[in-house]
Amino acid sequence: MKSKETFSVGIYTLGCKVNQYESEAIAEEIEKHGIDVCSPSSVCDAYIINTCTVTAESDRKARQFIRRAIKKNPLAYILVIGCMAQSAPDDIAAITGVDVIIGNTDKLYSVKKLLQLINKGEKNKEPEIFVKDITKATFEDMSIRKFDRTRAYVKIEDGCENKCTYCIIPSARGKVRSKPPEKVIAEVEALVRNGCREIVLTGIETASYGKDIGGIDLADILCRIDKINGIGRIRLGSLDPSLIRPDFVKKLSSVSCLAPHFHLSLQSGSDRVLALMKRKYNSSMAMNAIRLLRDSIPDVKFTTDIIVGFPGESQEDFEATQKFIEDAGFLTVHIFPYSKRKGTPAASMSEQISSEIKSQRLHSLEKTATASSKAILEEEVRQGNIKSVLFETFDGEYSYGHTSDFLEVAVKSRTDMRSEIFAVKLTHTDGKICYGERFYGI
Repeated sequence: MKSKETFSVGIYTLGCKVNQYESEAIAEEIEKHGIDVCSPSSVCDAYIINTCTVTAESDRKARQFIRRAIKKNPLAYILVIGCMAQSAPDDIAAITGVDVIIGNTDKLYSVKKLLQLINKGEKNKEPEIFVKDITKATFEDMSIRKFDRTRAYVKIEDGCENKCTYCIIPSARGKVRSKPPEKVIAEVEALVRNGCREIVLTGIETASYGKDIGGIDLADILCRIDKINGIGRIRLGSLDPSLIRPDFVKKLSSVSCLAPHFHLSLQSGSDRVLALMKRKYNSSMAMNAIRLLRDSIPDVKFTTDIIVGFPGESQEDFEATQKFIEDAGFLTVHIFPYSKRKGTPAASMSEQISSEIKSQRLHSLEKTATASSKAILEEEVRQGNIKSVLFETFDGEYSYGHTSDFLEVAVKSRTDMRSEIFAVKLTHTDGKICYGERFYGI
């Protein structure tokens, strides 16, 4: 039987930034016990698979990795946690070799179960299943202190109470639960003290922060974070456009640490499709939100998500989305073909769109999005703007990073500039990223 000091655990994370954060919190908790957390691509003594269930493809990938981990080391302890574990534990239990299945109510419990398996020294004959009623879940108390050189994700909210017809996540994540504000502040303070330059506040429905505890909302917690000594950049996770209202924007415009970049979860530019999706806004509300932010926050940039080929989406609906993308001027558009998700109303809707039409619309919208991005980058270069860039990667020739408004910038350098912030004069673009030179002033 291996001792904890020689034991290794690989953590594989599927899905969203919330899962990434939770996996990091689990990793830090494991390391407190003197256990090495290594790459999941290595042959490890145990694997924790943090699953996603947003699409059928997500479930397939989770099953694939579980089987791959078991094949890599048949004696490894296999712990499966997260959204698929919550929504389909029996499907996971049917995979021979799984030891523990834990849902979304207590992911840190995986550390306790791992320690028990190590002490026992042998795999379970049958998987232990710990899946509780997600509707009664409270916010799980977890935090992180480490980060990957430059950026950290901090989970401030869990759950979603929207009824979008294409989405299974509310049944896997439960109701809205917010992290107490004093704990948000303490976690951000600890990351800042440890040298973190950029923090992304994230959640399953970040816009709903504070809804369950009252007396505070997302803008309020940002105002409190802004007062932290030494705070760098703060970014926000995906936001529902219905949140962007005058009083909210007025508060945001006073937050000096807030990066002028917003990812809006748009999904469609067609009012009819948005209604079929049961989103909480229409195209006019979404466009007004963008204009309101542009009027209030200098140099603000926008990214978004779009689903093409939603059931019943006509060519006219698609063209409305295409026009919205053209008019809005998005820096980046993440485009997904609609995928049936068993258990959602959209899966049984009539007028399902063929794969061929979905593919055509996706490629057409990609061209529109690429043109939008290229126009933004070319205008930035034309203006000869000098940008503050936080560098994140280095390939031996170029250092790469992002501006506060989320432009990707490359600077030719002999030295690794990761974790540093430098002024950069933009010189040219290839239509995908900007290139520039260090600016040392006049």
